[in-house]
Amino acid sequence: MALEPERPAAERRPAAQQRSAAQQRPAAEQRPAPVVEGASGALYRKVAADLREAITTGAYGEAGRLPAEGALAEQYGVSRGTVRQALAVLRSDGLVTSRRGTRRVVLGGARVQSFSELLSFTHWAYSMGEEPGGILDSLVRRPADAAEREQLRLEPGAEVYVTVRLRTLSGAPVMVERTVYPPRVGEIVAELPPDVVSHTEVLREHGILFTDADHTIDIVAANAEDARLLGCRRGGPLLRERRRTTDPTGTPVEWSQDRYLPGTVAFSIHNSLATSALSRHAREQD
Repeated sequence: MALEPERPAAERRPAAQQRSAAQQRPAAEQRPAPVVEGASGALYRKVAADLREAITTGAYGEAGRLPAEGALAEQYGVSRGTVRQALAVLRSDGLVTSRRGTRRVVLGGARVQSFSELLSFTHWAYSMGEEPGGILDSLVRRPADAAEREQLRLEPGAEVYVTVRLRTLSGAPVMVERTVYPPRVGEIVAELPPDVVSHTEVLREHGILFTDADHTIDIVAANAEDARLLGCRRGGPLLRERRRTTDPTGTPVEWSQDRYLPGTVAFSIHNSLATSALSRHAREQD
């Protein structure tokens, strides 16, 4: 691939997608087929997947209430215990919340992405039933600045490869991805077709593994490039996720900054005292 300082983004479909007639019907009219006992996979996961789809397509509205556990059990033909497990999955994903004695309240329709899935936008999109896309806007090779040298552990004077891509879900613009690669990784990326969906998968085939990452999430104002690619207002808020990823040896393989349109994604985090270093140390002292 010939390196260019910048190339205009390809034509993109509008971000607003019309909902189907089925999605526009009231939730009470959308009755899924009962979950069949003995089917492959855990029953609660099937129930959770169906409810997740209904929530993300707006069937219950934002801040709406899900049916009671008994009603859901009858609706899906499963036990209340199965329903409780499914609701626990949705709660851990940040889609619903509840208080003692009340029904679950829908938090919103943004697509939920866990930190374990942040290593691959493409893998996450497929797991949500979405069609991921990647449109290369520019790819340049240049000397690394001080911050890039620090993040990628490069020597003074080292060069980096920098890509800017528009990422889409089912044709709708969602995120601008800016990634800085060290030379050994960037040389592979530079040879890829401009419309390749996943850099991560191709790099894995070349033996470049993405195994660990440090994440920082904050809010930033959209710059001119963000506004052009995402179709948003310059200066408007974007959710930024900065990530440094390393391979199994701890060697950095990318330094990335992803900027998401508001309302397109939510992040979930799972913590466990059983796996934290502090809790292990406390148990060892007992």
